[in-house]
Amino acid sequence: MEDIVKQIRAELLQNVDPVYREGAQNYFKEGIVLHGVRLPVVRTISAKYYRQVRGLEKSEIFALCDRLLSFNTSEERTIAFDWAWRLRKQFEPADFKTLERWLKDHVNNWGGVDDLCCRTLGYFIEQFPESLPRVFGWTKARQWHLRRAAAVALIYPVRRGKYFGDVLKTSGALLCDDHYLVQKGYGWLLKESCKKFPREVFDYVMQNKDRMPRTALRYAIEKMPPARRKKAMSR
Repeated sequence: MEDIVKQIRAELLQNVDPVYREGAQNYFKEGIVLHGVRLPVVRTISAKYYRQVRGLEKSEIFALCDRLLSFNTSEERTIAFDWAWRLRKQFEPADFKTLERWLKDHVNNWGGVDDLCCRTLGYFIEQFPESLPRVFGWTKARQWHLRRAAAVALIYPVRRGKYFGDVLKTSGALLCDDHYLVQKGYGWLLKESCKKFPREVFDYVMQNKDRMPRTALRYAIEKMPPARRKKAMSR
């Protein structure tokens, strides 16, 4: 299995784009460690090598994901999270511990949060709602990326009309958070919720707009009709 990891890393290093690397490092204000391989290329490499390992047991592929994550670089992390997503049909409740550990130990910027939460963790929550209290617990975490994850992980299920009560509960817990990336996270969650629950989200915003940071408010109302946006922005 170690040979696969070596091959992946060698191919990543063959595709480094220094201009892209510099731009990405400037884009992520909170910092990022990366080789500098463009995302479409990383995804192509991920798919190529997954074809070689997809016959393995889930536990063996998860072990490979752990090995990739141990390098703490963006490209290897993207591949690990992509492989976890490809295994989603095999998920079982006990896998939450692994996904949560990856989030806590190997994510340190908003790109990593969104990569894991918008697909893999979101899908997991939809399938196993008993994990919702654990996810809500992240709203109280000291690390901002866990607080953002508590919101972003709900986007996948709420797009399918599920767990809107948890959306409001989580948004309430994060309402006055002072980190701009957490504000953007729950604002984004409310914006996505508008697609299925437009009236309920508008009512929630109107009830809380005086306490909601401007950043979160702007995200939340972005897709509302102009008249509602104007009303929400008025003080």
